[in-house]
Amino acid sequence: MADWQEIDGGVTAPKGYRAAGITAGLKPSGLPDLALIFSETEAIAAGVFTTSEVRAACVDYCRQRLAAKASARAILCNAGQANAATGDRGWEDALECARLLGEALLIPYEHILLASTGVIGQRIRMDALRSGIPKLVSALSEDGGDAAAKSIITTDLVTKSIALETTMDGRPVRMGGMAKGSGMIHPNMATMLAFLTCDAAVSTSLWQQMLKRAADRSFNQITVDGDTSTNDSLIALANGQSRTAAITEMGADAEKLEAMLTDVCQHLAKAIARDGEGATCLIEVQVSGAPDDDSARQIARTIAGSSLVKSAIFGRDPNWGRIAGAAGRAGVSFHQEELQIKLGNFLMMENGQPLEFDRAAASNYLKQAATGAYLKEDTVLISVCIGNGSGTGTAWGCDLSYDYVRINAEYTT
Repeated sequence: MADWQEIDGGVTAPKGYRAAGITAGLKPSGLPDLALIFSETEAIAAGVFTTSEVRAACVDYCRQRLAAKASARAILCNAGQANAATGDRGWEDALECARLLGEALLIPYEHILLASTGVIGQRIRMDALRSGIPKLVSALSEDGGDAAAKSIITTDLVTKSIALETTMDGRPVRMGGMAKGSGMIHPNMATMLAFLTCDAAVSTSLWQQMLKRAADRSFNQITVDGDTSTNDSLIALANGQSRTAAITEMGADAEKLEAMLTDVCQHLAKAIARDGEGATCLIEVQVSGAPDDDSARQIARTIAGSSLVKSAIFGRDPNWGRIAGAAGRAGVSFHQEELQIKLGNFLMMENGQPLEFDRAAASNYLKQAATGAYLKEDTVLISVCIGNGSGTGTAWGCDLSYDYVRINAEYTT
């Protein structure tokens, strides 16, 4: 059982953080579109970003800032325009965003990290941003986590946030997070933004290592549609305001902190997959018996990302052959004579042999998941074992519905 509990507050639950979210006029819809997370003291910063060769200005900006000094005090995020593939002028816009916010917060602009989301190829509406920053700073609050989470979403149907609390050295340690993402979601990051806050004290290198491992077990294990993006950013701050002893090397406290970090990331990652564009259910693929964890995760990602598997689940068709086919093309060697496949509690293949099962009941299992949207009951569980190895891995995805095409066919119109 986890040695922590869920609490309210999102990114402002940890000590020493404030946040805000406002409507600045960046989105044509008039919905909230500008968010800020602010640490009262300088925080250790770590980041994991898109692997795309076409990157948003904010991604290159953050990479440069973190390479120069892995610390920050603020994260500014705009929604509406991705500011990706916008050339030199987009880069200048990003620099101006940092300078304007630095002046408003009375901190060096080098202490500010940036994120953007929206339509690729569109620059930030700078007139709206210039007038919005003073309002955003004025709105900073210890209760501003929810407002910030609302201000970063685009096609998302729901906001995504969480906060956890544990105890170290007899003192509370908290971690909060918020994310956005609904489409263009696939391993190697995706069209997602996630921002994490923590009040533990941890060394720069250790924090970055922890974040990378947590990303590999969460955001790099989700898929909605097989597309990745130009703007993916996972940024984590740790400001040490819990006043616990600094964690500088792996040990019991470091393992505990990393496990909590992974839990936060997995919660947000599953929320993104659950909220996939047009989705009616969450798919969880558990793979065991692999030679190592990386191999198991690779098979899990392939199954979760299969358009045929996703379509079958949307059609409430327990077509386990598509699961077998996806496992076989994942690029991991195994003996099909050892393959086991389960859908929920329905065992469909054992030792490579197909089994009789109640097809109507299995179809009803898929129907029940679809009616439980945004509840714990909305998860379709696929379990695959490929042998006797110790490697395990999990991936999350969603079904592929007619609405996915409608949403993306009309995205800019």
